[in-house]
Order: sequence, then C-alpha cells, then structure tokens
Amino acid sequence: MPNNSQAIDFSCGNCSAAYQLKASKRWDERRVPDAGYEAMVRALRSDQVPNLLVMQYTETWSVRNLLLVPSFFFSIAAVEKRPPLSPNARRAGWVGCNILLSKIAHDGKIRLISEGSVVAPDSVRADYERVRPLANLNVEARGWTLDVLRIVQRIGTKEFDLSTAYKGETELASIYPANKNIRPKIRQQLQVLRDLGFIEFLGNGRYRLL
Repeated sequence: MPNNSQAIDFSCGNCSAAYQLKASKRWDERRVPDAGYEAMVRALRSDQVPNLLVMQYTETWSVRNLLLVPSFFFSIAAVEKRPPLSPNARRAGWVGCNILLSKIAHDGKIRLISEGSVVAPDSVRADYERVRPLANLNVEARGWTLDVLRIVQRIGTKEFDLSTAYKGETELASIYPANKNIRPKIRQQLQVLRDLGFIEFLGNGRYRLL
C-alpha cells in the first residue's frame, strides 16, 4: 500500500484482503505494539481490522518466524490500552495500544514460518479453513465466542466440564461489564463452538476440545 496508509501495509491483488505487518528482530508471542487505541477499537466494532502478520527477522535479513492472526480472530480482550504520551512528547496525550497475542486463542495464531522453516502451504491452508467459519459470526457475538474458546483452551486438558468453564466467569465479567448473565452466556457460546466444530459435547456437562 502507499506510504502512511493507516493500519494497512499490504493488500491481496486477488481478494483485496488487507494485512498489517509488525516486524522486529525480537520475538514476543505475548504482545506486539500497535497504533492508536481508539482507532483499533473502532475497527474492531465495525469489523474492519486487517489480518495481522507478526514477523521476526535475523541480523542477515532472513525471516525466522512469521505468524498470521486472521482479522476475525480479534476481540476487545486482545487490545491493551497504553498510557498517554507525556506532555513533552511531540504527540502529547496520544494513546496507543498493544495487541495481546496471549489473549488470542491458539487456533488464531497460524504459523507460516517457524524457526526459519517454512510450514507446508497445505497445512497453513487447512488451519485457516478450519477457523474460517468464525468470520461469518456477527462481530459482537464473535468476541464472546473467541474469548470462551480461549478460556476453555487455557484449561490445559482436552476434556473439561461446565464447572471448569465457569472459572472464566470473573474474567469475562471484566471484559463485558454490561452483561449480568455470564454463566448462561458461557453455555450459549459452548453451543456455538460445538456447531463450529471446535468442541464436542460428551453429555452430563462434559466437553472435549477437537
């Protein structure tokens, strides 16, 4: 894209999909610095977030790691507000944000290059196609789905029960303070994740991650 294009670095010539690239010699899978906080929140709410590419390059300008986060895998929980710039800064008061990769479900971090080795294109495409149905969800509902998926993946076991899923209640309440029915919402999102093929119902309040 032309220089100074806001939030977009590349655009696909075939499908016009937009991509933002964050590149560094350092590699941090927890967070990457992004642009303005308010602009990012607006983009999230209007479903206009570009796909994110996170790259680590070496001293000799080769790519060591390259990660793709599809545009539909962002929720408000993954956007961290930074403190405003000091009064002495050139852009005094400006508020930026960080993208918290740690707050994005594992399935939404698709590796293209890992420690200098290119991941097989067929494998990358299969990973993307498996999560692609999330793009069809309403943007507001999708945030809940992504956050519940992240919470149940964080449990650390393939099988879990409803009481274990409820342990994410406090975290979800802090993300969505206007919602006073967190547990019913968790049960609803588990049904959505079942329909999308991310989990399987085993009966008697038990589930399995697929």
